[in-house]
Amino acid sequence: MKMEKLLPACIVLLAATGGICEAVPNSSAELGNVRLKGYLGERLDAMIERHVVGTDVDYITAPFQYKTERDGWWQSEFWGKYMHSAMPYLVYTGSEKLMASVDRGVVRMIAAQEPNGYIGNYPDDLRCGEDWDVWGMKYTMMGLLHYYDVTKNAKSLDACRRVCDYVIGELGPNGKRGRELWQTGNWAGFASSSILEPVMWLYQRIRLRQDFGGQAAAQKYLDFATYLVKGMTEPEAGPRLLDLALKGVSVADRNGYGNKPDKNGEYEMKQDRRKSYEMISCYQGLLEYYEVTGRKELLEAAVKTGEDIIKEEINLAGGCASSEMWFHGAHKQQLPYLRPQETCVTTTWMRFCEKLLNLTGDTKWADQLERSFYNIYLGAMKADGTEFAAYTPLSGCRYHGHHHCYMHTDCCTANGPRGFLCFLKELFRTNGEAAILNFYASALVKGALPDGRKLAFDMYSLYPRSDWARIVSHTEGVGVVPLKLRIPAWSEKTVVKLNGKTLDGVKAGGYFTVAHEWRLGDVVEMSFSMPVVAHTLEHNVAFTRGPVLLARDSRFADGDMTEPFRRGIKDGETMPTFAAVRSPSDDIWMAFSATLPIGSHHANPEGRLPTTVFFCDYASAGNTWQRDNYYRTWFPIEYGPGE
Repeated sequence: MKMEKLLPACIVLLAATGGICEAVPNSSAELGNVRLKGYLGERLDAMIERHVVGTDVDYITAPFQYKTERDGWWQSEFWGKYMHSAMPYLVYTGSEKLMASVDRGVVRMIAAQEPNGYIGNYPDDLRCGEDWDVWGMKYTMMGLLHYYDVTKNAKSLDACRRVCDYVIGELGPNGKRGRELWQTGNWAGFASSSILEPVMWLYQRIRLRQDFGGQAAAQKYLDFATYLVKGMTEPEAGPRLLDLALKGVSVADRNGYGNKPDKNGEYEMKQDRRKSYEMISCYQGLLEYYEVTGRKELLEAAVKTGEDIIKEEINLAGGCASSEMWFHGAHKQQLPYLRPQETCVTTTWMRFCEKLLNLTGDTKWADQLERSFYNIYLGAMKADGTEFAAYTPLSGCRYHGHHHCYMHTDCCTANGPRGFLCFLKELFRTNGEAAILNFYASALVKGALPDGRKLAFDMYSLYPRSDWARIVSHTEGVGVVPLKLRIPAWSEKTVVKLNGKTLDGVKAGGYFTVAHEWRLGDVVEMSFSMPVVAHTLEHNVAFTRGPVLLARDSRFADGDMTEPFRRGIKDGETMPTFAAVRSPSDDIWMAFSATLPIGSHHANPEGRLPTTVFFCDYASAGNTWQRDNYYRTWFPIEYGPGE
C-alpha cells in the first residue's frame, strides 16, 4: 500500500493560514507561527533534529507487525508518543526528512491493521486484558489523529476509527470480552480509561467530515465516551475520578475507597489509585468530554485535583512523584526518594497545566507550567537534545533512561519532546479579540484574530537568566488590540512600559492588559523582581530565583556540598548575597556566587566567617551526564541541642 503524499501541500497551507489547517479542537497542527531564538531556540532545534527527526520509525513500529507480546509489556505506546511531537514539529520545521519518516511509519501502522480493526502487539487471547493493550491502542489512535490533523489524509482517520470500533466491540456495552473497559489494564482502571482522550478527538473530527457520516456517525463515539466517563466516575472499585476529587481527597490518599488498598508502600499495579501519569491522563480525557458536554463538575474535579497536586506534590523544580506515584512529595522533597520525577509524569503534568490554563484563564497554571519547563523538564533533557532521563533527582547525578520492553528505548525518551510543545504553544496565542503572552523568551510570534486581522511581535529577552523582556510590534493597521501579559505570581513588583511610559495597575499573579492601537515599532518593556528566596523544610534549605531552582554543582569545585548551614535562615527570606556571575562554561546557562553562613565551626574566628560558594540553574546542574558531575539543591541546616 502506498500512502498519498499530501504533506508538502499541507505545509504550504499551514504557512498561509498561520499554522492551522482546519478549526479542529486540540489539533496537532495548532502549533501556530512561533519561532524561538536564543538559548531556548537552540535547545529546541537540537532536540528536534537529533531526537525527533532521528527516531527510527521502523524500530518503534516493528512490534505491531509481530503481535507476539505475552509478557505484558507496553511497546505499543512508543509510536503514538513519537507522533504526538513529530507532527507539530513537522509543522514547525517543514523537515523533509521528518516528513518521510512519519509517512513511512503511518504506512507500516496501517499495514499492520487487522480486518477487525485491531492495531497492537498482543495475540488475540491476551487482548483487552490485564496488561497494556488498551493503553497502547490509545496511543495508536493519538498517533493516527496527529497525522490526520496535519495531512487531512482520510486513510489515517479511517484507521483510527476502525481501532476505536474494535475497542467498542470488545469492551463497550455488551462487548465480546465480557468485561467493562475500566476493569482492564492497570492502576484501578486508570491506564485503559485514559483512552477517553483520543475517543473525544475522534468524535470531534468525524463530526466535521460528511464523507465519514458527520454528526450522525460521530454520535457513536460520543456515546462510547459517555460510557467511559461512567466507568471512570461511578463504580465503587473503579478510578473514582469525580467524587473523590470533589470530596477533597488528596491524590496520594485515594486508595481504600472501595478498592483494595496498597500494601507495604509498594506497587499493586491492579488496584493502586496513586499512579500519577495515568491519573492525569484520565483527567485530560474528562476535560475533553467537559468541553463538548458542559458537565461543570468534571472541570471542577480536574481543577481541585490540579490544586491538590500543586499543594501536596509539586516540588521547587516543578517535578513530582516517586516511582511515578503520588506520595505527598512536596513535603518530603528534601529526602532521597526512590525513582523521582519521571519525565513521563513531568510532560503529562505540563499538558494538564496547559489544558487548565486554556479552560480557566487562570495564570497559576502558566506559573506551574513555567516552573516545570525551566527546571525539571530542561533538566531531564540531555544537553545535545538526543534523549531524556527517565528519573531526575533533586540532588545526585543525571543519567540515561532504562531500556523498556526489551527495546533500546523507553517511555520517557518517547514522551520527552511533548513537553516543549506545551511551552511553545502557550508562549503566544490569540483568544477572542485579544493576544496573550504567557512566557518570555526571544521569539518571533504571529497570529490572527477571528476576523482575520493579523498580529506579529518580536520579543528579545534572556529571561529567566535576566529579569527583563523587550517586545516590539510588527503589527500595523489593525486598530486597538488588547495584549494580555502574564505577570508571574512570584514577581512582587513588575514594571511594564509602553514606548517608554510606565503603565499603572500591574499586579502579580494575573494578566495585565495593554490595550493599544499597535503600530510598527511600538515597544513594550517589562522588568521583573527576581530576588533569590530561601525555602526551608525539616532542617533543610533550598533557594529559588524567580521560577528557577538553584543548585550547587561539582564542576564549581567550591567545597563540601553536605556541610550544614547554620541556623537562622527563615522560610521565604530574601537572600541579598547572591549575585549573577559569568558562567564558567557553555554547559552552564546561569551562574551565581553567594556568601552564606555555611559550616559549624562557630567558636573559631576564621570558621565563623561566611563562605562564598557558587550556584547554577537546576537545569544545568549535572548536565554532563557523567558520574563525576554531581549536584545538590537541598542543604542540611544544623540542629540545636533541644531539637
